Amino acid sequence: MARRNRADKRVIVPDPHYHSTAVAKFVNNLMERGKKSVSEKIFYDALRIIDGKTDGKGLETFEKAMKNAQPMLEVKSRRVGGSTYQVPVEVRQDRGVALATRWIIGFARARAGSNMAEKLAAEFMAAANNEGSTIKKKDDTHRMAEANKAFAHFRW
Repeated sequence: MARRNRADKRVIVPDPHYHSTAVAKFVNNLMERGKKSVSEKIFYDALRIIDGKTDGKGLETFEKAMKNAQPMLEVKSRRVGGSTYQVPVEVRQDRGVALATRWIIGFARARAGSNMAEKLAAEFMAAANNEGSTIKKKDDTHRMAEANKAFAHFRW
């Protein structure tokens, strides 16, 4: 961890199709081995699949899925007096987006299906409807924070 200066936040260029920085960040996280065009194709195909199933609401479904998947609380380990406590802390906005993105992509990859676009579309639709593995992970995170509420006074 740097002791002198904080690292500057990089400016994310919005994606060319929807002009959204959230989409650009998601595509960057979806990318493997530097193949951005492949990840863009997967993402846009997933939204096209959602458009076909929900009457042209692909981007809205993506935004709703991201909002539903963001955790409000998480636990962080704090070492106090020789013991390690799981201390509940609030999640910053940018970290919540990063966690939601990571969870959606991870659970989409783990899904059974033929191609990644279909798996990603299914995960978006499940998260937008407050169901699926991503929402279960968020609920588990909230449940863990709620169970360790007694240690909240160790937060700094």
